[in-house]
Amino acid sequence: MMRWQTPMVGVCVLFLAAVPAFSQRATLGIDVGQTSDKFGGLSRTSSAVGVLDGEIIVLQSPDKEHGADVVAGTELRFPVNTTNHANEYAFYGGVSFRIKPALSLGFHAQVHQLDAPPSVVDGQIFNRARFRVLELPGFLQYKFGPDKRAFVRAEGGLEFSPKLKPPANATLPNPNFEHGYFMRGVVGYNFGKWYVKGTYENRYFKFTNNIGNPLGLYNWRTDMMTAGVGFVF
Repeated sequence: MMRWQTPMVGVCVLFLAAVPAFSQRATLGIDVGQTSDKFGGLSRTSSAVGVLDGEIIVLQSPDKEHGADVVAGTELRFPVNTTNHANEYAFYGGVSFRIKPALSLGFHAQVHQLDAPPSVVDGQIFNRARFRVLELPGFLQYKFGPDKRAFVRAEGGLEFSPKLKPPANATLPNPNFEHGYFMRGVVGYNFGKWYVKGTYENRYFKFTNNIGNPLGLYNWRTDMMTAGVGFVF
């Protein structure tokens, strides 16, 4: 079994088991598309990618127009080409506020792990540290159209200083983090028990150019586009 399969299967089992026990509403989405990554001055590489995400309303407000719900969820990404692209796992909890029936906003506290891939530079392999990042993303979602079934969603946030776990054979110190961010846009349509959506995301990590970041090889930009379906429980 591949490295990403074990945590993915475990999360799916826990998610499905928790739905009837704790949740008044839950979603489970499956998306496919393409991720494109660029490290420093190296050439951009692309790969097909699959994304599995789920969210549970842990505590639901009885006020359907202006209430606040406590939510928890996860997102797993697994590129086809793991040689040049990262497996990623994110787990979060947060609050979603309904400003009015068609408009909601909120924030999450999220732990995000990225298994950064190696690169080949001048015939030598450059192994990167594993990233573990604390994120506080915010989101804004608007529903529109007949019966408010269509929706658009904007998400984004700044990256905090990641905790880096160097590879076993590391000979260089960890790089010094400067800044990072991500932005995501989602459009979709809810059919009731299931929905469709399309997603675009841009993400960037910037590190100081020093001995721990030779040639800027830790500087990492990702663009990802996916489309998929989801189910409402």
